[in-house]
Amino acid sequence: MSAHEVPGTLMVEGFRARRSFGFGGLTRTATMIAAGVLTADGLIATQAPLSMLVTLPVTAGVFGLAAARRHGMSALSYYWAKASWRRAARYDGTSYRRLLLPHPYALDLPGVGARCTLIRAHDPTSGRAVGVVHDRATGHMTITTLLAPGGSLMAPTGAVQGALRTWSSVLDAMSTDEQVKGASVTIQITPGAGEALGDDVAARRDPGAPQLAQQLIDELVRTTPRATASVAPWMSVTVDPSASATPPVDLAEQVAEALRVVDGIDLSGTGTDIERRATDVDLRRIVRSAYDPAAFNSRDADFEELSWAECGPQAADDGWEEYAHDGGVSVSWVLREMPRRPIPYSVLLPLLAPGRHQRRITLMYRVLDPAEGEAVLEREISAAHQRAQATAEIKGRAKYSQRADAQRAEKAAAQVASGAQVVDWTLMVTTTARSAEDLAAARQELARAVKATRGIRMRSAYGAQAAIFAAQLPIGYNPLVKG
Repeated sequence: MSAHEVPGTLMVEGFRARRSFGFGGLTRTATMIAAGVLTADGLIATQAPLSMLVTLPVTAGVFGLAAARRHGMSALSYYWAKASWRRAARYDGTSYRRLLLPHPYALDLPGVGARCTLIRAHDPTSGRAVGVVHDRATGHMTITTLLAPGGSLMAPTGAVQGALRTWSSVLDAMSTDEQVKGASVTIQITPGAGEALGDDVAARRDPGAPQLAQQLIDELVRTTPRATASVAPWMSVTVDPSASATPPVDLAEQVAEALRVVDGIDLSGTGTDIERRATDVDLRRIVRSAYDPAAFNSRDADFEELSWAECGPQAADDGWEEYAHDGGVSVSWVLREMPRRPIPYSVLLPLLAPGRHQRRITLMYRVLDPAEGEAVLEREISAAHQRAQATAEIKGRAKYSQRADAQRAEKAAAQVASGAQVVDWTLMVTTTARSAEDLAAARQELARAVKATRGIRMRSAYGAQAAIFAAQLPIGYNPLVKG
């Protein structure tokens, strides 16, 4: 479906990046630091005037890099991150090798996943087991819900509008719940269905079916894995059980409180079909198959006895633009900028189309409470008008883009005043090639998919490949949630 075929009522807008007011392209914090450094340079120059030959060029160079942009970020931040990554690589800080050590947590997941552990709990609502990921550092609990793959491209316009309104109500409910810290929705597309497809068909097969039908099903099971893709969507919600009026006293009560909070999130009417809560086996499958895509098609029995530590990689190397792990090499991109124009609700469809390589697409949310959201927009309006006013005083008139940005900020504030919510969110995409030789083709496939969205701008997660890779897994790490 192209943008021209989407009715105007199904176009969405209101995306805007936060921009603080600063001098010469600097942020507000950088401007204050620059003023302090220049004051210090002046004080030093009163005692040693020749020092200005060194301090002023250095100061100008540093803040020139801070004002310049590279890949949508500050050039100073980009080069500082690259220098830090090279330093870590020199001391093997970007390499991981799993070793058997006596320390009790020595075999945990690497990197940002090291502080999480998997708990097998019992859900009294469904009477089934459920997997809960516990963050030992913050006490947060993450519960994952498996969703049924589907779509709304063939649905009536009214049904899609209702689904969008209902999803907005879900985010509204999250904003007023102090225990919900963040959420993410991930869709993983894996080429081929393998043995898992055969198991599913065998469970549904009618032994009394005609012989011809059984032969046809056998032929489909044999040939389909070479021509299809397996779609696995899930939603992970991060909860702080201790934020309740009566904080739970032990781990069991914390798990029960987290399950109660997640059960209160109603996704009915959002156009999403809930399959069930993810069990500990489901979480092991998702995490292990991310590091080794070949394991995705294995049977459940292969994951039942797998420890949480064994779900991670045996070895991994975090590169500047790629992440090498057990079963292949992954490339992760993050959102750089959303279009400033209205876009169709189906804008992510090119990213969701199956390709030759495994791909994960993640939308990550942190819904601000109403008071915080209003305060953020008021600061944004003030900063937008200050930038326009400063440019007008220097050049005689403000840039049209600055006036348009101020109008967008005011429009967002008006929507919040009418009951809308402010959401911090980001988009992450990871594609995994089975070998280093296929990495260039996987990167090109991802670049084409991003370009086909017609407006969404993304960039490589420079120096943070392993962290973004882990953020897309249901292990409790959400970079938008303040730890």
